[in-house]
Amino acid sequence: MATLKLKTPISEAEIRKVKVGDILYISGMAVTARDEAHIRAIEYLEHGKKLPVEFKEGVVYHCGPLMRKKGEGWEVLAAGPTTSMRMDTLEASFIEKLRPSVIIGKGGMGKKTADAAKKFGAVYCDFTGGAAVLAAKAIEKVEGVEWLDLGMPEALWIFKIKEFGPLVVTIDSTGSNLHEDLTKQIEAKKAQILA
Repeated sequence: MATLKLKTPISEAEIRKVKVGDILYISGMAVTARDEAHIRAIEYLEHGKKLPVEFKEGVVYHCGPLMRKKGEGWEVLAAGPTTSMRMDTLEASFIEKLRPSVIIGKGGMGKKTADAAKKFGAVYCDFTGGAAVLAAKAIEKVEGVEWLDLGMPEALWIFKIKEFGPLVVTIDSTGSNLHEDLTKQIEAKKAQILA
């Protein structure tokens, strides 16, 4: 296990050095994307439409932030992670088509996402649930917002972040999946206890 400080854009070669259990602090740019944004982004690509943001070698944050209008811009009140499993049916396609390097959320993701991370070079990181104010403090600036018509939580918020973390890598580019490994260990222990 290592503690790493990364800066976007994060190349595939760089992300393939990151392993399950590593702790990351990321600076640069991050874009929030939940269910509706994932669906729209994939539909845009299928119809040959240009996306309003670049995801390649970037950070996708599963987050529906609480925002407040401030003058011409926005300020972040809270920006905790949302449950990533909601995006699991979409994430493999999202990784393949858009090539983000890091996905941040909470609660882990499944085998299809882990397989896509292995094939295309990405990692999934858990950020502590319930730490929405801590997350907001690591956001230096709101660079912009796209697809606000989807609603505040579902829009693409573009954040400038500084040492955003601690992020625990639970899926790496080898396909290792800490959540699935722990589930298997728990089931094995449970079987032993019941026997």
